[in-house]
Amino acid sequence: MAQVKLTIEDVARAAGVSRSTVSRVLNNRPGVNDTVRREVKATIAELGYVPDQTARALASRQHPAIDVVAVTHGSSVGWLGSHPYYSRVLAGVMTALDGRDVQLRVHRIGRDDAAEAVDVIAERATAGLVLADAPPALAARLRKLGTRMVSLVATATSVPTVEADNAGGAYAAVKFLHDLGRRRIAAIHGPDDTSCGVNRRAGYMRAIEELGLPDLSDGGSFRREAGFDAAHRLLDRHPDIDAVFVACDLMAAGAVQAISATGRSIPQDVSLVGFDDSIAAVCTNPPLTTMRMPVEEMAATATRLLLDDTVPAGYHQRFPVALVQRASTTRVRPAPAAPAPPASASRDR
Repeated sequence: MAQVKLTIEDVARAAGVSRSTVSRVLNNRPGVNDTVRREVKATIAELGYVPDQTARALASRQHPAIDVVAVTHGSSVGWLGSHPYYSRVLAGVMTALDGRDVQLRVHRIGRDDAAEAVDVIAERATAGLVLADAPPALAARLRKLGTRMVSLVATATSVPTVEADNAGGAYAAVKFLHDLGRRRIAAIHGPDDTSCGVNRRAGYMRAIEELGLPDLSDGGSFRREAGFDAAHRLLDRHPDIDAVFVACDLMAAGAVQAISATGRSIPQDVSLVGFDDSIAAVCTNPPLTTMRMPVEEMAATATRLLLDDTVPAGYHQRFPVALVQRASTTRVRPAPAAPAPPASASRDR
């Protein structure tokens, strides 16, 4: 009877580790502690496993590639087209790859299965990873595995990062609305499990504290429907709101729909500022005043750092954001002057 050929998965099961851990041991790569490395080698010897030399040879001659990793919520269907941010990241990476013999690979990972998925991506990585929006724990895991990477959002302190000034941009947006005479400035925040959402919330809070304004906040995911729902809740609780800072243009587009549905005028009754300067900002009616985040430049910079192998430990670069003023904001109309008393009344006095 023919003997069944052992696979790397068989070794992983017997050793109680992941496939990628066995691969790192076989290829003498970092990311495995000495105890686990010894146990895996002992399991390999006990099973008599012989690696497929052809497969290993092919793997060692992989064509260099930049891997873009996006960690998303929910279904994988239509994720790339559902948020303009991802297409802007890819545009920036492709700019940096122009003229270079380097491939582009794109990976979407669901948050529920992220750990195992990034292990496989790290094992196959060549030129390096651009993390579009990885949470801190996942980025730290990749760093521990010795993966060359640059994140486009703040994650673990050890992870090289090229990010936007999210807190500063949110602060500037609220200050701009205040300078227009707005005094009931609400905020629709992004999710608390993303550094962008957390930092933009922090910028809003710093601004209202300095300006002596009340905290009128709601939030949701970085999606249009979340902005729509949050705006309705805010207007129900605080009908005198005269401005809204929204942490994402897609959410802002939903907020515009909700505000308009109540019969309020944008920008006269309620002025609104978004964040990103994505395609959603110019497709909204009225077009959005927003804080421009230079996503393409950030992604291109991250890619060049990886290609040129110039990513020092603890590298951090922060890009400024800039206000782009459009039709969703205007100054508060001055109150009409009180009518002058009749001339006869003046003479009678």
